[in-house]
Amino acid sequence: MNKPMDILSSFMVGLIFGIGLILAGMTDPSKVIGFLDVAGLWDPSLAFVMGGAILVGVVAFRFANWRSRAFFGGAMQLPADSDIHSRLVIGSLLFGAGWGMAGFCPGPALTALGTGHPKALIFVVAMVAGMALFELAEFFRRAPRRAPSSR
Repeated sequence: MNKPMDILSSFMVGLIFGIGLILAGMTDPSKVIGFLDVAGLWDPSLAFVMGGAILVGVVAFRFANWRSRAFFGGAMQLPADSDIHSRLVIGSLLFGAGWGMAGFCPGPALTALGTGHPKALIFVVAMVAGMALFELAEFFRRAPRRAPSSR
């Protein structure tokens, strides 16, 4: 597929996703925290958003498993690893803790940043810093170890 069509389709998908996040209330941290406060004044409205997203995801992944190419001709690249390991669990716990403390997760934070939400800027800066720290840790984790020299 040609590059302009890739850019246009990526833009349209991102735009639709962002509009959906705004309409669903996912860019409002107080609404998200109200959803997560199951022991207090719980707001169940985001459960319907998540349920709808899960339903769409299940159908989309079932359909994607039958295809070898995407709709616009690109190769389908579905994850092959389905193991649950410590890095996945720790990452999930960190994601959930950040979501609960800030009321943002990455997609809604970027959308809220685009709408001028001041707390989104703090979250996005912290998110990018966390991603940079992870990449730095991975660099040192994968770096070859040198044997100590004997002088």
